[in-house]
Amino acid sequence: MKLLLTESAVVTCDHVVGVAPMKASRGFVTIEGSPVLRRPDPAGRPIAGCPNVGPTLKPCTSTLPMATGASDFVTIAGAPVCLEDTSGLTDGTPPGMVKYKVRDAGQALVRAGE
Repeated sequence: MKLLLTESAVVTCDHVVGVAPMKASRGFVTIEGSPVLRRPDPAGRPIAGCPNVGPTLKPCTSTLPMATGASDFVTIAGAPVCLEDTSGLTDGTPPGMVKYKVRDAGQALVRAGE
């Protein structure tokens, strides 16, 4: 059982200090006042502070679609909720190699199956 993600989750790129603030597309299900995320909420979020900078490097500036982390059992308005193992690629270099991941789920009370 894994924790559900909320808007309070801390999601970072592989470069650790690049942070992507989360925004829930539906706000009617909350945990401790923070809306629960569902697929595809983590995608398309801006990343700020990525240190991957250089002449041939592109810093991570956006999250791409989720690769893992959607519940197989729990949904909100027909879309699976996001779990603490949510991850996917960023638009940083090298292309197709840099991931984003959850550092903190934003809550510690509610868990769901995968």
